[in-house]
Amino acid sequence: MSRAGLSCPGCGSSDVVSDDLYCQAQMVCVDCGSVVSEGALTHEPFGGPEISYSRTTAVAKRPCLNLIKGLQRVTAICRILRVNKEIEDLSQTYFNQAYQHRSFIKVTFQKKEVLAGCCVLVSCRLLNWPLTTGTISCLLDADPMVVGAVYKEMVKILNITAPIVNVADVVEAHSQEYKISSLHVPEELAENSKDLTKRALALVELAADTWIVTGRKHIPIMMAAIYLAWQSLKPNKHRLKFSLEKFCQVAKVHKHKPALKRIAEIKEVLCKLGKEIPWVTEAVTPDNVVQQVEDILQHRYSLLRRALKTHEEHQVSCEDSLTEETAPSQTSELAEQTPNVSAVEQCEPDTERAQLPGDGCAVSELHSDSQESQDPAPGWGKRVLFAPPCVIHAKKRRVEQPEVKDVTGDEEISDSEIESYIRTPREVRDFALTQKILEIENS
Repeated sequence: MSRAGLSCPGCGSSDVVSDDLYCQAQMVCVDCGSVVSEGALTHEPFGGPEISYSRTTAVAKRPCLNLIKGLQRVTAICRILRVNKEIEDLSQTYFNQAYQHRSFIKVTFQKKEVLAGCCVLVSCRLLNWPLTTGTISCLLDADPMVVGAVYKEMVKILNITAPIVNVADVVEAHSQEYKISSLHVPEELAENSKDLTKRALALVELAADTWIVTGRKHIPIMMAAIYLAWQSLKPNKHRLKFSLEKFCQVAKVHKHKPALKRIAEIKEVLCKLGKEIPWVTEAVTPDNVVQQVEDILQHRYSLLRRALKTHEEHQVSCEDSLTEETAPSQTSELAEQTPNVSAVEQCEPDTERAQLPGDGCAVSELHSDSQESQDPAPGWGKRVLFAPPCVIHAKKRRVEQPEVKDVTGDEEISDSEIESYIRTPREVRDFALTQKILEIENS
């Protein structure tokens, strides 16, 4: 860049430019190349002259600010979860790899924060540390759907085969959140953490065997199992009177509303198995089934087999009784309707006789038509003893409406449709009577 008012003392040229030579600036003549004036270090700005980043001798690129904040967020999540150093290092490695990918480099800051949590989640799962998506969502205060989508995308990009965490593996870690030891609650309400975890784990396994866990969130199921385990370990009057809300207040945990439904479903399964215990004489109901939980869990496999066998026998006996009741009733109706007609004549394809109201063939045709017009049989979830919730409470599918054809007026009209428009003698009388009443009122 040339400077006005300067000239070269050697050649007299005014084409003098500024030349930055690392830390010292000087004025040089373009025509002869002589130095017109040299800059002094005292006259330079603090820190030396301003030289662009591309002209420096730097080799390694400094990480950007968002990457540094993301790594700090990964470290903070690991410290909150109290994971070991190996998981923390692996989480930072995955975050560095995922952050440099084009799918995550130009996204919102919220998605980058969720990415940090997903890196911790996949590292914990790879190193057998039980952790769920709900825990990460709670820590980040993010939508679980967003966390799940980012997790799937990250695993696909980094080509990671992460194992699926079973709900039974998380019960032990989840049960430690309930403050119901002798240090926190009175002795009559206190329970040992190991015994509580063992009983709750058995209830969760029973719920998994009876399809209650299928498609459900894990926290309400574990809460229901821990609540029932706490009641069943010492089923005294104090514990049986405790509701779930009061139990959560005593244990200092947040209550989840779906846990009430899970408690009812687990109790229903326990009642079905408790009815198969030979030494139980009284009726097993949801109110007293908690007292039988220990025996049910101890013999749950044999009770499951007995309950399934009993249900199958009951289904077969019901079907046999229905067939026995319908068969003689059908034959007696046919005999009453056609007492003077032989069996061969009843099935003759005579069109004139087929229109008679008491003909046997007409009755059989009407019966078959009525069977075809009935709704289809209910789903198999209604007939079996244990079934997934999506089958028991299946959503009604939308029936596709047939396309409406254009009416031209040339369509054929059936005899039945014509007869529907013809008035009966009674309808004619009623219509005439109505006309007379309207005329009197109008006059």
